[in-house]
Amino acid sequence: MLSLSALRGRRPLLRRLPPTGAGLTAALLWTFAQGPVARPAETVTPPPRPVSVPASDHKGQPPGLRALFGSENRVMRTRERVIAVTFNAAWNDAGVNSVLGELARRRTPATFFLTGDFAGRHPAVVRRIAVAGHGLGNHSFSHPRFKDLTETGRRHEVVATDRALRAAGAGRALTPFFRFPYSETSPAHIKEVNALGFAAVEFTTDTNGWKGTEGGMTVDRAVGRAVDALRPGAVLQMHVGASQGRTEVIDAQALPRILDALTARGYRVIDLRTLLTA
Repeated sequence: MLSLSALRGRRPLLRRLPPTGAGLTAALLWTFAQGPVARPAETVTPPPRPVSVPASDHKGQPPGLRALFGSENRVMRTRERVIAVTFNAAWNDAGVNSVLGELARRRTPATFFLTGDFAGRHPAVVRRIAVAGHGLGNHSFSHPRFKDLTETGRRHEVVATDRALRAAGAGRALTPFFRFPYSETSPAHIKEVNALGFAAVEFTTDTNGWKGTEGGMTVDRAVGRAVDALRPGAVLQMHVGASQGRTEVIDAQALPRILDALTARGYRVIDLRTLLTA
């Protein structure tokens, strides 16, 4: 698997783009793709009591991080046939073994966005993802709707998850990436997350495998949604678990076919962390 040190030593995977506005010096720009996707609620352990958290001063941050601030970051702006594969985890870990095994077999990098509640219940999964060489992102602690929280509550959801991931053994796999619950973003909430030192990273499309057969989804439909969304710089979202105690994980079943399809169409998967060294 690709490590951070290996990534930094490689030739940049995305070509450098010309500036398109005043003060625009980042080599990579991100843009919007689609609106929020609803998610079923899940009963989770509430986060610890809020604490006062100072805003980040951005010292020591990766050079490419600030280029991602101020945006939802749903698409990597590039002309190359590259995509990023990501997985969310808030429910159970029913599909973890299958997903990690397939990624390892193909030597394919991915980024996993975990809730703090999930990390607290499944610390061994956190460590397995880290040891496998994948990135770990922040998906809030209890997966609430951010618009229903106070600013202090929103900040605490982010910070409590960061602490939970560190406590579970995320180590160097931890990234400064945050994915909003239900993909519900706003400029004000993105600014709050940026102030804490995190870039919002959403997605181009979701396979909708999380809906399960009860929600009318099949492996064929999940693969179809992924293939239909293929475009240079696409960010694909899947899930490694199932809601409401289910154990069937459509995304885990669809992953081999999705990876076969993108390879057949001339695409390759890159690690989101390469954006941090731009």
